[in-house]
Amino acid sequence: MVNVEIDNGSGFCFGVTTAIKKAEEELAKGNVLYCLGDIVHNGQECERLKKMGLITINHDEFARLHHVKVLLRAHGEPPATYELAKRNNIEIIDATCPVVLRLQKRIKQEYDNTEDSCNKQIVIYGKNGHAEVLGLVGQTNGEAIVIENLSEANRLDFSKDIRLYSQTTKSVDEFWQIVGYIKERLSSDATFAYYDTICRQVANRMPNIRTFAQSHDLILFVCGRKSSNGKILYQECLQVNPNTHQIDQPDEIDPIWLKDARSIGICGATSTPKWLMEKCKEVVLQEEKDEKKEVQTKNE
Repeated sequence: MVNVEIDNGSGFCFGVTTAIKKAEEELAKGNVLYCLGDIVHNGQECERLKKMGLITINHDEFARLHHVKVLLRAHGEPPATYELAKRNNIEIIDATCPVVLRLQKRIKQEYDNTEDSCNKQIVIYGKNGHAEVLGLVGQTNGEAIVIENLSEANRLDFSKDIRLYSQTTKSVDEFWQIVGYIKERLSSDATFAYYDTICRQVANRMPNIRTFAQSHDLILFVCGRKSSNGKILYQECLQVNPNTHQIDQPDEIDPIWLKDARSIGICGATSTPKWLMEKCKEVVLQEEKDEKKEVQTKNE
């Protein structure tokens, strides 16, 4: 009998859970509701909410709307989005994650602090073009410098003051590597302040998911292809368990993977719904039943 375990620590983070709950509550009232961008980076969950009536739009479509309700997802938005909503009489249902919201306010305060502003670089360690990062850069009128990894830190001007922040879902280890890199190169005339703004609910999943991945023969990592957090967690699993496969939905499970596995772990990102991992478990167990039935038929 194969052992199939779903990781208790996987699944939606607090911010995503809250955003989806707000959407479900509004849709249950029978109201038309738009969402600016995918509510979560998981195609299966987006499809579920679409069937409930949620209409996903991009920023160009948002600009053409008037007198409607629009949900802002957990990633957050720049100030320009709120200004446009006010002009177009759009009612905003704000589901920005509280952790992201605090980070936005900190960056805005830093930017608005005009003391030595011409000699100061606001730096965000994050993924260029990511929804959260766009919201953070928006707090600085587009002036913040985004670096995606340690190697990009060499783009900074080390003769100027640096204020370093991080996207909430980035790697803690690499953040501290960047801090060390800047300290080594910073001019004695410049100042450096850094703020570890990585969400611990997300960051703490990394050591936990490593332990989980090590304890199974096979890992099925369930995650949407767009999820930044998913890419990081998937790599963590892969490093400790080479027999790790990333899938977006249950029908991507290859029966060949299951052949010699006696212990199978199913886990996912902060954007992976529990119900989707449960469906993957059902498929694995059904495959085992079908295989046993086939063996029994051959023996008869």
